[in-house]
Amino acid sequence: MTDFTPTERTQVHRLPKRGVYDREAVYRILDEGLVCHVGFVADGKPLVIPTGYGRKGDMLYVHGSPGSRMLRALGKGADVCITVTLVDGLVLARSAFHHSMNYRSVVIFGKATMLEDPAAKREALRVFTEHVAPGRWQEVRQPSEKELQATTVLAIPLEEVSAKVRTGPPIDDEKDYALPVWAGVLPLKLTPQPPLPDDRLPKEIAVPEYVRGYTRKRR
Repeated sequence: MTDFTPTERTQVHRLPKRGVYDREAVYRILDEGLVCHVGFVADGKPLVIPTGYGRKGDMLYVHGSPGSRMLRALGKGADVCITVTLVDGLVLARSAFHHSMNYRSVVIFGKATMLEDPAAKREALRVFTEHVAPGRWQEVRQPSEKELQATTVLAIPLEEVSAKVRTGPPIDDEKDYALPVWAGVLPLKLTPQPPLPDDRLPKEIAVPEYVRGYTRKRR
C-alpha cells in the first residue's frame, strides 16, 4: 500500500509536521468517521453539504436522491472537495491564544463518477450500510430494483488525499507556564448509548451483538 503523494492542493503548509500522507493512517480516519462534508460549486455558488459515506479500497461512495443538487452537480463532473474530521479532545492552554483541539482530519479532492450498473450500485450500498453498522447488511432486506433506480450513487477515487492530525498537550509561551491556571486536554469520544427498540418491534427479537457492542474503532 503506497502513501499518497502530496499535491499543490493536499500539501499541508500550515504546521506541516501535522500533515499525514500514509494511506493506511488516512483510511483509518475515514473508516472511523460517519459524516463527510462535500464542497462543490453549483450555478456559480459554493456549497458544502454534510452526508454519510462508505469506503471500499481506494474508492469513496456517497448516495442519495436523484433530485439532490449535490449529486446532480457531481454527477456532471464538478470538482469536489470532501472532508472528514474526528475531534479527539479539547486542548485547554494557559492563554486564550494557544487553545486548540486534538483532531484527525482528511481532505479529498477529485471528481465523482455516477454508478449505472445495478450490481455496482448494490455493492456500494452494501459498503455504505456496513460502514455505518458492520454486520447489518446480511440481516436487512436488500434494496429492490425500484429502490436502486430511486438512488443515485457516486464513486470518488481516493487519489489526491491528505490528512492532518494534532495530538498532545497544550503548548504555552514559556512565561505562561507559571500562571495559576489549569491546563491540559479534555478527551472526547463518540460513545454509544443503550439501544432504543422501535415501538413496533416484536419483543422476542433481541438486540444484535453488533449493536450491543457498537464501536467506531476499526481494526
